Amino acid sequence: MKNFVTVIGTVFVDCKGFAKQNYIPQGRNLGNIEFVHGGVGRNVAENLANLELNTAFVSTMDHSGLGLEIKQRLQDVQVNTDFLKPANQGMGMWLAVLDENGDLAGSISQMPDLKALESVFAESIQEIVERSSHIALELDLNEQISSSVISMAVQQNKPVYGIPGNLDVVLKNRGLLKQLECFICNEVEAERLFDKSIGTTNPDEMLQELVPFVDAVGLRSMVITLGEHGSVYYDSVTKEQGHQPVFPVKVVDSSGAGDAFFSGTIMGLVRGMSLKESVVCGTKVAGWTIESQENNCPDLKVRTGKDEYFQRLLVK
Repeated sequence: MKNFVTVIGTVFVDCKGFAKQNYIPQGRNLGNIEFVHGGVGRNVAENLANLELNTAFVSTMDHSGLGLEIKQRLQDVQVNTDFLKPANQGMGMWLAVLDENGDLAGSISQMPDLKALESVFAESIQEIVERSSHIALELDLNEQISSSVISMAVQQNKPVYGIPGNLDVVLKNRGLLKQLECFICNEVEAERLFDKSIGTTNPDEMLQELVPFVDAVGLRSMVITLGEHGSVYYDSVTKEQGHQPVFPVKVVDSSGAGDAFFSGTIMGLVRGMSLKESVVCGTKVAGWTIESQENNCPDLKVRTGKDEYFQRLLVK
């Protein structure tokens, strides 16, 4: 079956404030404010399409000009939007403040109403999964959606790659993890999953926690991102594990890095790369995205086309 990745997740409109000088949480801060297309699922779908994977996006959008604009942007990069449906409160909003270094200083999320998305799956879940070779799932939509998607994917032997939203669904339903091909999260989310405070981003110490957790839960593989300290990864089948440092970048906006890392990593896995090779791809895509004020790298195709590592892996 030709690769056809279905991304299931949310659409958001992000309002981002960029501090020009030292950010003072309790004070007034001058800077720039921008509205950009966002949402974990939407970000991942655009990234995967720009990484030249056949991609579909299952979600909801508002009945508005902005909703149509978001849909058109995805269609412009060849994302299949057959199951991107208009609905009342079909999109969420994310208010984010970034400090003078481009790092996230605080945020508030307003989730979309997921009833319309539940209806999409009630009517079409079998068709959605059948036409997919792989599924990228935003796990914290709600328990009903996540459970039904994973259950149908397991029945049809379709790999599912999971990315968390706020961890609420995952923490209440940890059994979902063991049915994933790969789960990717950051160190804060990992500590909540481990149910312990590690208090460090030291890669060696984090890896010591990661390996037994993955084995105990029954996950195939897992990656933990550590910000400027890179990431650690473990594949329970091949026993491949290690630490991947970051590459030098000029930080403009770090808020899209996690979605970009996830996108680059699962692109590699879908194409048959090892977890180690895939994590390098994820690290590169995240680095390029950090250098943009948007949630996606606008010239991702150009960068991957010029990158020797990417080209070597894609033609091997």
